[in-house]
Amino acid sequence: MSEKNQPNAVYGGQAVIEGVMFAGQKVNVTAVRRKDNTIHYLEVPRKEIGWVQALKKIPLIRGIVGIVEASAKGAQHLNFSAEVFAEEEGVVKEEKKESLTGKISMILGVAVVGILSFLFGKFVFTLVPPTIEQMLFGSLFQNQIGHNLIEGLIKIILLVGYIYFISLTPMIKRLFQYHGAEHKVISAYEAGLELTVQNVQKFSTLHYRCGSSFIVFTVLVGVVIYSFFQYDSFLERIIQRIVLLPLVIGVSYEVLRFTNSLRDIPVLRFLGYPGLWLQLLTTKEPDDSQVEVSIASFNRMRELDRQI
Repeated sequence: MSEKNQPNAVYGGQAVIEGVMFAGQKVNVTAVRRKDNTIHYLEVPRKEIGWVQALKKIPLIRGIVGIVEASAKGAQHLNFSAEVFAEEEGVVKEEKKESLTGKISMILGVAVVGILSFLFGKFVFTLVPPTIEQMLFGSLFQNQIGHNLIEGLIKIILLVGYIYFISLTPMIKRLFQYHGAEHKVISAYEAGLELTVQNVQKFSTLHYRCGSSFIVFTVLVGVVIYSFFQYDSFLERIIQRIVLLPLVIGVSYEVLRFTNSLRDIPVLRFLGYPGLWLQLLTTKEPDDSQVEVSIASFNRMRELDRQI
């Protein structure tokens, strides 16, 4: 079987502002289109760290490691996209030559910001819903499972509302268009088709292995896990949510892997539907130029994977 017909050879992708990043087996590549229509690349070889790879093989723990790694990687490539945009707008005053130490510090700094941003957002999203639920429904009934269900519903409402409103801004809309382009390219590749704009545009912007599915699963899995633990006060409830957060992330990742493995079984495909429904908000139909950038990023990643 040729390489392009091997579904298991498909790598993860991620939309960045005015560009697309694909993660290969040996290199991560971001492609960004400049105003003169040329496409520029950020090519970062993947360095395998022994203890990190070992953690990725442990169920529950591998989900947390993967999320932290993806946050750091995404922040680095988003920074490249933002720098290109700034140069196009004349924001960057002059190019400075950086030492090797300076470059390493910059990469580490961006990675740390990405990880901290993810953790901050996750903590806020974990703590705000139970606070709202307690204020509105805390004294209405004593059934804690009922409170957990309402908390989960509030999370879904906040999540969908937040994504919807930010998607109305031009910048986020374009980001979601690139997200859709990335999904289309992966789907075309998995189908064994030549990666042309015409072929890629035939596919849906929705894809089972998207991170949007993971976000939904953290809400649904959280409701189930929280139901196994009792609390006697609101403070205890909040502390419990924080302590259980790593477990929720780990289990959600395993559920995502499980549903992905069942996506070709017609009766069980519905298990992945919640994530696909959220993608109706997090992806938009891309134009041909955005698909071209996504194809360029994917092809460059595959080319470098073969060379390295």
